[in-house]
Amino acid sequence: MMHSFRRIPTTALIAAWTFSTCMSAGPTAVAAETDSKPETKPGFAATEFVSQYCIQCHDADSAEGEREFDSFTLPITSLQQLITADEIIDQVTLKLMPPDDADQPTDEERLAVIAELRSNIGQARDRFSSTGGRTVMRRLSNREYEVTLATLFNRRVDTLGLTAEFPKDNTSHHVDTIGESLVTSGFLLDQYFQAASRLVEARLGKPATEPQSWHFTDNFRQYEELTGSHQSVFKFQFLCLYEQPNTDTRQGGYGHIEDFLDGVPVSGLYDIEVHAQAMHRDTHYDPKIFRIDFSEPFQLAVVPGDVTKGHIHYPQAIEPILGNTVVPDDQPEWLRFRVWLEAGQTPRFTFPNGPYESRASVIETNKRYKDEFKNPKEGVSRSTLLREGALPHIRIGEIKIRGPLEETGGGNEEQAVFGSEGFQPDHALEQLYAFGQRAFRRPLDESDHRRIEAIYQKRLSEDATPRQAALDTLKMILCSPSFLYLSEITPEEESELRPFDLASRLSYALWSAPPDDTLFAAAESGRLSKPEELTKQIQRLLDDDRSGEFVNGFLDSWLNLRDIGNLPPPRKEASEYYAENLPESMKQEARLFFRNLLEQNGSVTDFLDADYTFVDKKLAKLYRLPQQDTIRLADGFQRVSLAESKQRGGLLGMASVLTVSANGVDTSPVTRGVWVLENILGTTPPPPPDEVPALDADVSGAQTIREKLAKHSEDKTCIVCHRSIDPLGFALETFDPIGRWRTKYPKPKGKSKAARIDASGEFPSGQTYDDFASFKKVLAEDRRDDFTRHLIEKLLTYTTGRHMERADQFEIDDILARVKSDHSGLRTMVTEVLTSEIFRSR
Repeated sequence: MMHSFRRIPTTALIAAWTFSTCMSAGPTAVAAETDSKPETKPGFAATEFVSQYCIQCHDADSAEGEREFDSFTLPITSLQQLITADEIIDQVTLKLMPPDDADQPTDEERLAVIAELRSNIGQARDRFSSTGGRTVMRRLSNREYEVTLATLFNRRVDTLGLTAEFPKDNTSHHVDTIGESLVTSGFLLDQYFQAASRLVEARLGKPATEPQSWHFTDNFRQYEELTGSHQSVFKFQFLCLYEQPNTDTRQGGYGHIEDFLDGVPVSGLYDIEVHAQAMHRDTHYDPKIFRIDFSEPFQLAVVPGDVTKGHIHYPQAIEPILGNTVVPDDQPEWLRFRVWLEAGQTPRFTFPNGPYESRASVIETNKRYKDEFKNPKEGVSRSTLLREGALPHIRIGEIKIRGPLEETGGGNEEQAVFGSEGFQPDHALEQLYAFGQRAFRRPLDESDHRRIEAIYQKRLSEDATPRQAALDTLKMILCSPSFLYLSEITPEEESELRPFDLASRLSYALWSAPPDDTLFAAAESGRLSKPEELTKQIQRLLDDDRSGEFVNGFLDSWLNLRDIGNLPPPRKEASEYYAENLPESMKQEARLFFRNLLEQNGSVTDFLDADYTFVDKKLAKLYRLPQQDTIRLADGFQRVSLAESKQRGGLLGMASVLTVSANGVDTSPVTRGVWVLENILGTTPPPPPDEVPALDADVSGAQTIREKLAKHSEDKTCIVCHRSIDPLGFALETFDPIGRWRTKYPKPKGKSKAARIDASGEFPSGQTYDDFASFKKVLAEDRRDDFTRHLIEKLLTYTTGRHMERADQFEIDDILARVKSDHSGLRTMVTEVLTSEIFRSR
């Protein structure tokens, strides 16, 4: 695969950066350096240490343990030297070497050699991974691929699950736009062709189909343990939903139509009518049994199902919500949905805010209320509950489906690809050229025209109809490197991106999609190269709803929010996490907070501490805010004041951050401290030595994590890192693995008392804090510049597709100064990043 690179920084730029670094120390520092005796050569401490304590056993002749250190020198210039340096750190940190019967270094010597080796390792890794300040040509990420197709065809494509079988994208420091990480394999290329073929044939190659109508009034079979009770009580006359979809046992979370398993004949829009009623929302049974809020009306949602993809009554890989509505209590009513279904998909019905774990609910209800029934039986009796009891559920009696519905102009896809007149055989090539220009995000050249024409003519020669030939050509356009890659047409010898390349970089940074007509026209006219036009387009793209892709994609990369749910908590300890689909609410809080700062140009220091946030009813309850009693689910998210709640405020008080920085089961100041160090302050701590044992191995008798860490850090080689990491995590111990506030640790087994949490700490600088609130104050007041600089670097990394390097710091300093002069506004920061030379360069 060919690569396109951003230019290597000029010698002048490197010299200027070096000169500015020296001058920042001031004349006194320069004079002192000149007058003093020559500094110790780089690597002196390490090489002397190796010579004194290691060579005796590890010279070229003996090489005990197959380790030879005679040839080890600094600076590190090879991978083998890098591995050797890592091994030396491991052995010295653990005091495994030198052996007990040999001369031992002092703690100061150990610390000195470890510090020098870690510094050299960091520099070497930077050199090994450096792109020389260049952006490697990259392919679209799976996320960008789907958004691009939805944009080009003017219709959602998530119902097709085009990337479901794609290899998972590699990320680099959680960022999913880094060119060198987005590798391409033969398998992926094959998946691209299959995805293009499925999309084109499903949307544009489908046969003309007259609308049909289906009406279902019985045979509403439900599987497994529901079958007997539904046959006995309802004779399969009703389709019932008993629980929300995200359960463990999955009994009654998905309602399907047994007589419509083959699904719809072709992809298209379908009208669905459901005659439904919410049953027993006023039940007298204890609400705690069902773990839902009965003050909220029941909701009914429609998702697609495919009987060929797994059990129709279980969750499937492709089931985006197609529609959602409230179900009436008093009597059945017709509820209407207009949804898009793919050929072979059948509609399924879910109960998003339904009871949690239907099976457990039935068991508990039967046990506690069995005396209310005429003929109580031992064990579980769902039939008795359905016949005589007040079991909360949604009951559906009839379902009507009609479609595919006729769309004006042949549908969105037809118009998006072939224009308002639809496919014209006499103008097929012109239509394909026009689509190719949108897909390639640039004007087509002669070679593009020749390839498109050649494919089209070849299919005609094979007796394909003109339309089928055009569709097959369309598939090949969607498999072209010019579509799959953000390839550049800027000549290699030019450092600044030409307008069309700049337009693509900008649109994918903010929309994860191709340039629209307005941005394309600005590039075509050349105006986009002018600073005022670029700034104007940035503001326009930010103001558009499509910039939500930037908010979501950047937060997933910066805060690693995409990993929420990868380590879910135990269901018994955190049932609300599942029952109320908290991960989605958690992410939305962070997104709305970021979006608000972006729209208002609010100060980025609000990320460190703020007296407001955005919550829905679920989060208000999780945070124990007073608004939990006033916000309704229908209200969605609301901005709320945190002036009276010192337990929240800023990113570190958000459940999303607290969940992704925990492991689902328990918390650790080290894990969360490292997360804060990397994601908030922009400092990556060195990895622990490979052979360092787990904390519990040497801390028998310790009662709290703080005591465990104190024992662990008694060795001075450990405390070097832990004194920087642990204080950033101690204050967050007042939050459990899903972000609930706590003052004590979970009660240990076999012990009478739970240990109280000590949320105080001391930074290496000597600053202290007593609790979470004062901890945030230290960050906001004294680490603001560190945070702001890191956020600028993260934005540059995400939007350019490469990591920032030392030569970039000169311009980052300038961006930081301009952002600070405008009250550290987030919108100012994003604009400065996107108008910077770094962003505009190859």
